[in-house]
Amino acid sequence: METGESTKQVPCHYDRTQELKAFDDTKAGVKGLVDAGIQSIPKIFIRPSEELAQELNTCDNPNLQVPIIDLKGAQQEEIAKRILSASSEWGMFQVVNHDIPVDVLEGLIEGIRRFNEEDDDAKKALYIRERTKQVTFNTNYDLYRSRAANWRDTLTVDHVRSGTQFDASQLPAICRDVTMEYIGHAIKLGESLLELLSEALELKSGQLWATECTKGWSIVCHYYPACPEPQLTLGASKHTDPSFFTILLQDRIAGFQVLHQNQWVNVPPVPGALLVNIGDILQMISNDKLKSENHRVLANHIGPRLSAALFFRGLISSPKVYGPLEEFISEENPPLYREFTLTEFYANFLSGPLGQPCFEYFKL
Repeated sequence: METGESTKQVPCHYDRTQELKAFDDTKAGVKGLVDAGIQSIPKIFIRPSEELAQELNTCDNPNLQVPIIDLKGAQQEEIAKRILSASSEWGMFQVVNHDIPVDVLEGLIEGIRRFNEEDDDAKKALYIRERTKQVTFNTNYDLYRSRAANWRDTLTVDHVRSGTQFDASQLPAICRDVTMEYIGHAIKLGESLLELLSEALELKSGQLWATECTKGWSIVCHYYPACPEPQLTLGASKHTDPSFFTILLQDRIAGFQVLHQNQWVNVPPVPGALLVNIGDILQMISNDKLKSENHRVLANHIGPRLSAALFFRGLISSPKVYGPLEEFISEENPPLYREFTLTEFYANFLSGPLGQPCFEYFKL
């Protein structure tokens, strides 16, 4: 992939922290920059020169692609095998015939658009950096820790700290009903996928369910505005998912890529499909039988690009201790990770920038 080179010179007196704070204080996000008519991106969004210079190639082989799995296209045993193959080779797969109505998928995408394109005051009322509220809006949770900010704004709904029912009244009215409807459907799909994975891994029925990963979830609704210099920045930096697994809804604008065989592979949106990513926690408890792979989102001249990622994270307050399941441990295959709680796992995730794989911290 061509990355281009910046002709901008960063002055020696440049104060990055000051520019970050000035941007953050507007509470208008990246869309606010676009609405102001900028022709070049601020320095805080420009990727480091060494990162641009080391950019990996993007695969141009049309036959190399993330598997698409029809959840009604074969017997359950065969579907489970396909999911296991995709999860161990790619760390992700797309699913069709998943029983979430198309009007719900399209309704959530439209709800994300409407929220981001309504009056700024409504968004500013939710703009916060502290993780004290269940519904927040901001640009880059790691804005002050990353080397380069990403070109996106995010509405986050966080239900990982309590097992009580989520209070939907906290959501913006403009997208409240469809967001809750989608979450309900997606959780049911997630539970079905856990059963299929349990079967494929030859675990007892309900064994992955016992991890309680669907009890705590968060959904991040991303808005990626059109970018005047997409070759200099990213919509989302290279990262693995800090979750058990993730279900991603995309609109029809391309940009999602997975790192596979040391090259970036495009994952074009498939109408009506959902992308399922294996997260760091499933990689650890499967002792690397399942893979949590790096992926990213490109910035684009075209936009906005819209997506919603539902992370199955479990309850942070849970006292449960996680680690490689005994079914995956033997003399030939010793445990690769130490035990941990979700409190420790997420504290590690939030301590660094996006792109720091959580599973590396727990390796033995």
